[in-house]
Amino acid sequence: MGFHVVRPEQLDWEPYDRFPGRHRAALTETAALRHTRANFIRHEPGEKGPRHIERVQDETFVPVRGTLTMYLGEPPTRHEIPVGGLVHVEAGTAQQMVNETDEEIFVFVYGAPAERAGADVIESAV
Repeated sequence: MGFHVVRPEQLDWEPYDRFPGRHRAALTETAALRHTRANFIRHEPGEKGPRHIERVQDETFVPVRGTLTMYLGEPPTRHEIPVGGLVHVEAGTAQQMVNETDEEIFVFVYGAPAERAGADVIESAV
């Protein structure tokens, strides 16, 4: 089949073990992505993800609802990304995704290549 449609009711939201206010719906298999990876991520107010450096995967973050705050580079620089914007982070760049708002944020995260070589977790920027 040359296309795949993913509807909201097909999403299987799972909490992150170490981050109870953060949830992920994996899209790679659901959308039959062959050369890339993708997830939807929800962050409750005040929740932050781990600051880390992806070894081989570039990642693009697109806020769908709410304003995403990213801490990028070394030393970390704070960036606010509103709905309608995006941030692309190359492999080897320190990054941390944070919800500094009073509402849940919803973000589409897209990565390439599809194969993951893991990430190195480093000290939080916040």
